[in-house]
Amino acid sequence: MKGRILIINPGSTSTKIGFYEDGQQLFETNLTHSAEEIAKYESVMDQGAMRREAIETFLTENGVALDSIDLIMARGGLITPIKAGVYEVTPKMREALISGKDGVHACNLSALIADDMASDISKARQSKGESVVCKAYIADAPTSDEMLPELKLTGHPAFERRAAFHTLNSRAMVRRYARSVGKTNKDVTVIVAHMGGGSSVSLHRNGLVIDVNDALGGDGPFSPERAGSVPAFPLIEMCFSGKYSKAEIKKMLVGKGGAVAHLGTNDFRGIVTRAEAGDQECATFLKAFCISVAKYIGSMATVVSGKVDAIVLTGGIAYSGYITSEIASMVQFIAPVEIYGGENELESLAENGYGILSGEFEVNWY
Repeated sequence: MKGRILIINPGSTSTKIGFYEDGQQLFETNLTHSAEEIAKYESVMDQGAMRREAIETFLTENGVALDSIDLIMARGGLITPIKAGVYEVTPKMREALISGKDGVHACNLSALIADDMASDISKARQSKGESVVCKAYIADAPTSDEMLPELKLTGHPAFERRAAFHTLNSRAMVRRYARSVGKTNKDVTVIVAHMGGGSSVSLHRNGLVIDVNDALGGDGPFSPERAGSVPAFPLIEMCFSGKYSKAEIKKMLVGKGGAVAHLGTNDFRGIVTRAEAGDQECATFLKAFCISVAKYIGSMATVVSGKVDAIVLTGGIAYSGYITSEIASMVQFIAPVEIYGGENELESLAENGYGILSGEFEVNWY
């Protein structure tokens, strides 16, 4: 694998970057933006120049000439649902991200920063008489949607199911599993349970994600900060009680749900430690969490009549043997369980970047 690739992955208060040369990671870092710095901006979408400056300063201080970068991979933002895969950043994509019509999140900045940097790198190369341009791409946006029509339909047409999940890492882990058995992602059927700040369980068949929960919309297993699916009637009563605003109820479902609501913390490592020390409340919560993930894995298996090659447990929580062993004990009757801990976002973006440079991955147009 040849080429120098920059990876950009913004979060709410930091920007992760990685730099790869000929397939090897030279470094990765998490550029933290202070609360005072963030407070200067009315919206996260106003922070692009500040974050870009932080990225370029770090690269320069670490001996990376900006015009030596061949390709920039950006984390996908919240855009109109599209088929999973790699996409070149285009004016239409920029327009969608800037408008926030499909949602506003720090990840929306990623493609914008990457595209601006790529444009300036290309100009710098042209000024030196070089013809090779640098381009910016996204891969496997969180709103990627390949769900089968019958799996979107619910008991009422006003409530269609939608896909919003950990697309990037989930698809990368399927490719990783497929390589381990000498196949491609188009040759296997895999259920992936990504367990991080949110939980998503996705069904991958023939290279497509045909079913998945809406990890951002109150659907699926609960997690450190999200409530997942909850009974509808109590939620309706709460909405019309007059005690809570719309924003407060949304925060209960995403942000202050899950472990935060039950135990006052989103630190799963600490919860596991307390459970292992005999804290019964923590042990019961973790048991319920494992069951909620396992039940969704089981439901995905029914969609393909149980014909599943593997179940992959991934995300930061998958580093916990306490949790993965519990889930595996409940679902291993369906298929062998593979454990690939971590978010793997930078690695996954780099894999997509080298797939573009080598011509292995088809580039789509937004």
